[in-house]
Amino acid sequence: MIYFGIALIIFLIDQGVKYLVATRMELYEQIPVIGNFFLITSHRNRGAAFGILEGQRWLFIVITIVVVIGIVWYLRKTVRAGQKLLPVALSLVLGGAVGNFLDRAISGEVVDFAQFNFGSYTFPIFNVADSAIVIGVALIILDTMLESRREKGNGSGSVEGKS
Repeated sequence: MIYFGIALIIFLIDQGVKYLVATRMELYEQIPVIGNFFLITSHRNRGAAFGILEGQRWLFIVITIVVVIGIVWYLRKTVRAGQKLLPVALSLVLGGAVGNFLDRAISGEVVDFAQFNFGSYTFPIFNVADSAIVIGVALIILDTMLESRREKGNGSGSVEGKS
């Protein structure tokens, strides 16, 4: 199925870039890409997004296993239903979740590297897996809004069989 292929590509890109950062850069080393706006920064995160729940490795592992099983089940269901956008979105989330899961399972931390600065504000450093998850969730929200609009347009919100 092509959607598992998309997830695999995200996973491989994520792991490849993380490997390069982890093996070719010192921790906290920075490489400017676009001045001070975008830097490749070798960073490790023992928590979830933005470092929350730091040190809760087993909690993340258990939650991720449950989430991955749910995504795989729902992905198969959406493909059988002939949906197009939602399976792509789920594939992105799946690839990202497995990428960060592998880091946590093996080393207890996730390699982050993409740093963006907006003046004096530094956005939390992230990675390819995080990006795929965010884009996937945004596409899930978009798909939900489009589906809701389609149902309203078709009159599916009315109760069938009433006269």
